[in-house]
Amino acid sequence: MDTRTPPVSPWVARFAPLALPGEALDLACGSGRHTRLLAARGMQVTALDRNPELLAPLAGPQVTTLQHDLEAADATWPFAPGRFALVVVTNYLHRPLFAQLAASLRPDGLLIYETFAQGNEAFGKPSNPDFLLAPGELLALAGAGGLQVLAYEDGHVERPHPAQVQRLCAAGPAFAKAEARLDHESRAE
Repeated sequence: MDTRTPPVSPWVARFAPLALPGEALDLACGSGRHTRLLAARGMQVTALDRNPELLAPLAGPQVTTLQHDLEAADATWPFAPGRFALVVVTNYLHRPLFAQLAASLRPDGLLIYETFAQGNEAFGKPSNPDFLLAPGELLALAGAGGLQVLAYEDGHVERPHPAQVQRLCAAGPAFAKAEARLDHESRAE
């Protein structure tokens, strides 16, 4: 069994630098590949997963771990609205959480989401339609959450293994204003 941490998603690596300073959430963090990336970028990261064995090696000065099963019958969303500058979700889909994810972003926050889409059944698991996004579904969820789509893809990838995926980078309504302010301040220095 290969226990190495998978490589960072190129999608996450591409868009994470757009996040403004603050706290990040790596939801369903698994082995922590994105937790480590965000912490190395200087963010304070909350790594959430239901598996405590995966969380144990992640805890550290930049990382707070939270063992929580978001799909349990009595599960509650553990985060306040407007808390995170960045939320990252990869290879995980539980549709009822999307409204809470969007609400947990700061108004200038960023959501980076990447998971499997219909058509993935040709490549292996997941193949259950409950865990595969319908065409355009991620776009619709972002719109319903009041987020502005910055980038979106729906298609086939070869790495780290062949799969059909949807990818989204979306921002809260104040993201563009905050980004413009920071850009202006950096030019003034």
